[in-house]
Amino acid sequence: MSVQTLRLDGESLTLEDLAPLAAGQTLLLQVPDEVFARLQDSRRMVEECLASGEAVYGISTGFGKLKNQAIGPEDLEELQRNLVLSHSVGVGAPLSDAEVRIAQVLRLNSLLRGVSGIRPELAHELIELFHAGFVPEVPGQGSVGASGDLAPLSHMVAAYMGFGYARVWGERMPAAQALETADLPPMKLQAKEGLALINGTEVMKAIAVCNVLRARNLSKAADAITALTLEARFGSVAPFQERLAELKANAGQSRTAQNVRACLQGSQVLESHRDCDRVQDPYSLRCVPQIHGAFKAALAHVEELLRAELNAVTDNPIVDPKTDSVYSAGLFHGQPLAVTQDYLALSLCTLANVSERRIEQLVNPDLSGLPGFLTPQPGLHSGLMIAQYTAAALASENKAYAHPASVDTIPTSANQEDHVSMGMTAVRKARTILDHTERILGIELVCAGQAREFHKELQAGKGAQAAHTVLRTLVPPLEEDRYLHPDLEAGRALVANGELVRAVEGQVGPLLA
Repeated sequence: MSVQTLRLDGESLTLEDLAPLAAGQTLLLQVPDEVFARLQDSRRMVEECLASGEAVYGISTGFGKLKNQAIGPEDLEELQRNLVLSHSVGVGAPLSDAEVRIAQVLRLNSLLRGVSGIRPELAHELIELFHAGFVPEVPGQGSVGASGDLAPLSHMVAAYMGFGYARVWGERMPAAQALETADLPPMKLQAKEGLALINGTEVMKAIAVCNVLRARNLSKAADAITALTLEARFGSVAPFQERLAELKANAGQSRTAQNVRACLQGSQVLESHRDCDRVQDPYSLRCVPQIHGAFKAALAHVEELLRAELNAVTDNPIVDPKTDSVYSAGLFHGQPLAVTQDYLALSLCTLANVSERRIEQLVNPDLSGLPGFLTPQPGLHSGLMIAQYTAAALASENKAYAHPASVDTIPTSANQEDHVSMGMTAVRKARTILDHTERILGIELVCAGQAREFHKELQAGKGAQAAHTVLRTLVPPLEEDRYLHPDLEAGRALVANGELVRAVEGQVGPLLA
């Protein structure tokens, strides 16, 4: 299989460009010669500052509270080395390889804007490390999202220098050994370069990219699973009419309704419901266009802001050849990411909550009209009774994680950094809620699939049937009680890895996120 090429110029990176990395694939990076040439002007300004003896933050001074401490020319390389090592204080479980690979690309892309003062040679080194499959081990905790992701990015750069641990094509080893395996020398940083590599929001941004891509898939999966639940629960398609979306004037509602209608096309089950005496479905079915639509609207807003961030400069100081000025500003502050990822987390909770309520509609015989807890022999067998407990536990836990990180701040660096974003906390919390929501929707898929077994004589809609069929490749019908953990794991996997959405789209065409 041919490897895709990703062109980087600091200005045109997209979410779609990064999707292969999020999926665990590899890419070849290509940087035009004129982009490398752009770096020379900014680097020349750094060299001129050094030659003049002028005190410029981060170039010839200490950092943070130590900004007034002048550093002699003979110590500038050691200053950069010490900066990286002293800031490598992350703790906790490491980030995934996909998240680190995306962070590597994002940091390089930002540096290629040509206002960070690095040498073109350093950009070449970063590309060589990426192509060698060199993935630093980066602990997930320790960033307050103020001067960027100082601790996580420092671990990344420390590995380039031969400290800590790294993976080379998936094999974990000490970073020094990994460099030898990749046949690359330890990185040596010159003036300003250590600061340029660690002063950025690219780690929280990388996790945000993965979160948004996963949320896109989840948005489609939720609609497809809802269609199967409607089939299983003999729900009404009436609330999903396009006219109602027009009256509401909400684009997210319209996309949800369109997805569900597509999945229900050709359904005999819903046709059989036409003359029944049920006046209204419960809100967890009837209000899906509004509830899922609100999630879609939130996701669209989060995605719009993230797209802008992908090509943003997040360094400090900014060495700008265009204005011939060095700016000590705050472009590394993570508040834009923190706020939007909190928004994503909150909207994901709603998606999880309504899925858990649909699970209850399926398993509760007083609500469903189906055998209790979807087992053919209620009483002797408990069926999927406790699967709803698991969904309830996860939905409840989400609420604890939904407290916004972006409203918090603890001053750092002796009050020099007196307001921080907690952006890394925001993206990690959103990631956890994504994990839980994928599991809850996986449970709904398993329950809806089992409920369909009780009226399989009626043909389901094309999309709903595709969801049921792909489920049955991993989860057989529940005839009697069995060890259910693998069933729920299989449901989660079908949702999380996109296989469910691909199967449905194979029958009904592209779904709308």
